[in-house]
Amino acid sequence: MVRVVGENVENPGIVSLQEALKIAEQLELDLVEISPAADPPVCKVIDYSKFLYQQKKKQKELKAKQTKIIVKEIRFGPQTDDHDFNFKVKHAQKFLNEGAKVKAYVFFKGRSILFKEQGEELLHRFAQELEEDGKLDQQPTLEGKRMTIILSSKKKK
Repeated sequence: MVRVVGENVENPGIVSLQEALKIAEQLELDLVEISPAADPPVCKVIDYSKFLYQQKKKQKELKAKQTKIIVKEIRFGPQTDDHDFNFKVKHAQKFLNEGAKVKAYVFFKGRSILFKEQGEELLHRFAQELEEDGKLDQQPTLEGKRMTIILSSKKKK
């Protein structure tokens, strides 16, 4: 016994499985089990290919609504000049205003790893310059020869 529902069914209710299949065949549609856990199981008389198409369409819409996070990287050296620093700050402001995240890092080459403090100061100064446009997600961390911070936008798209 199954419960038959659907838009084209004249008298929906509980019928035998054979009767439900006959109803679906008369309407030239498919019998699809919607809720197998129910007592009795619920079956719907629908066009199965149309049903699959609508499910795919819903999945596509949900996927389109998801936001994609863009991460832009900005690279510094430990002895970065003021002019270069300001130039990179302007770029970072533009990225943050567009809604992207900014990953800024100081790359230490060779013996410049001795100037870790300079790199950390540079990244703190960078974060302070961008306080109005973004917030600091990650404090400066040293990973190998890179010291990294991550800033995210305060504005929503």
